Amino acid sequence: MKFLSYLLLGTFALTGCQATQRHNATTGQPETNSATKGVILGALAGAAAGAITGDDSKDRQRRALYGALGGAAVGGGVGYYFDKQEAELHNTLVNSGVQVQRLDENQLLLIMKNGIGFQSGSFALDSSIHQTLNGVAAVIARYPETKLVVNGHTDSSGNDTTNQVLSEQRAMQVESYLIGQSIKSGRIDAKGYGERHPICDNATIQGRACNRRVEIQILPM
Repeated sequence: MKFLSYLLLGTFALTGCQATQRHNATTGQPETNSATKGVILGALAGAAAGAITGDDSKDRQRRALYGALGGAAVGGGVGYYFDKQEAELHNTLVNSGVQVQRLDENQLLLIMKNGIGFQSGSFALDSSIHQTLNGVAAVIARYPETKLVVNGHTDSSGNDTTNQVLSEQRAMQVESYLIGQSIKSGRIDAKGYGERHPICDNATIQGRACNRRVEIQILPM
């Protein structure tokens, strides 16, 4: 019982040190952050590995404790990295029109909807979006263990070929701008998907505006 208490105390101490408040993007309710989940899973895995390598009962307990603490530190590391980056991006992009979404424990998505940053039918980057992208670049630069994929999308207006080219050009414009803000070219890629991945109904004006977007995926290196 004493051993289990030490194990739990060590795990939750690490959890507390790495806690960063997250809220569900849909409900706004607090939820368990990635660091906490990583700490708990890492601790359990480390404890299990340590417990089966000891020679006797005391040795197994000692190894399980060390394994739990080591596993917690490693397990919480990547999740904590993304928790912190997500929090900074939320603060930087408030009222910018750019949405910050958490796709999974180690993946973020920035969504520039409604053609934000571009004039209709154009791939030239609007100066109105420069300050927002400057803020994104400043945060990304502080997290060098992540990479970016810029994805361009259009609505269903016009023909497929034109839309595909336009989506590629817009993605490359954002990519080029971020590189100009000191994001290394090896950390970023650009892709265009034309009208193939709508997230809203193309039958309405509002839906088409929603589908005209550029997304920036943030992933582990």
